[in-house]
Parts: sequence; structure tokens; C-alpha cells
Amino acid sequence: MNIPNRITVDTLDQWPIGEIIALPAEELAQLQIEVEEHFRKAKLLRDWFGGALTQKYADRALAERVSANKDTGTVRFDDGDFTVVADLPKRVDWDQEKLAAMVARIRDAGDEPAEYVELAYRVSERKYVAWPEAIRKGFEAARTVRSGALKIEIVPQGGDQ
Repeated sequence: MNIPNRITVDTLDQWPIGEIIALPAEELAQLQIEVEEHFRKAKLLRDWFGGALTQKYADRALAERVSANKDTGTVRFDDGDFTVVADLPKRVDWDQEKLAAMVARIRDAGDEPAEYVELAYRVSERKYVAWPEAIRKGFEAARTVRSGALKIEIVPQGGDQ
């Protein structure tokens, strides 16, 4: 394998992690800027190309969905020697107040709401932190704190990005 002398975004995947780690912060900061710019451009390109595919195939996909009596979901159709798979996912939102009223009606009728709906309890972290300590203590056993993914950014000292 021929690894170039200077690391670039285009050759980054050819460098061993140990050698990347050993780079000075200044070089890592420059690579970080270049990687983010490549990522931004790749997302723009993906969106641009996706828009072109949508313009080309949306009407045909809609016609296929209508003929299949479907509002959403996946349809397949041929374009020359290729099969186009067009997926329109279903997104459902539920009015929480109306669901709570239905749960109360189900419970009042003597049925178990969990047979019909998934019940989930949530506590806003902002509210939890503002509670008096005595109340927080009662909830501690039900609370688990997990970390998200670590994100590291290198910025010049005294400067904003």
C-alpha cells in the first residue's frame, strides 16, 4: 500500500489510526475542517441527486401506489433493465391529550389500557433538576443516565468557529 507523505481527506482512510492520533492538533484541526466540508458537500450532493430521482420517478410511484390502492409504503416498477423501488414511509402522530382521554375512558370501563395502547412515562430533565430534593430522591431508582456519543472539535484558541 502506498501511503502519501501528507495526510489529506482523500487519503485519510489509508492512514493507520495510530498515525492519525500522533498528528499535531494544528493538522488535526485542519483535517477536521476538511472532513466537515466534504461531509457537507456529500450531503448536498445526496440531496441534489435525491431531488432529481424524485422529479424523475415521483409521478410514476404515485400512479403505482394509486393502482395498488396504497397511500404509503413501497412500490416497485421497471425502468428499462432496472427496478425502481419507491418507498413513501408512513409517519403517524397521535394527539397526546386525546389519547389520555381515551385511556381514561378505557380504564373507567374496567378494561386494561395497556391492551390497546403503549403507555410511556417521561420526565423532563429540566423539571427533574428543578424539583425539591425530597421528590427527586423518590424518583432516583427509576432514573438511568446514559451518555451520548462523544464529539470532539478542535478550534483555535481565542477564536470562534
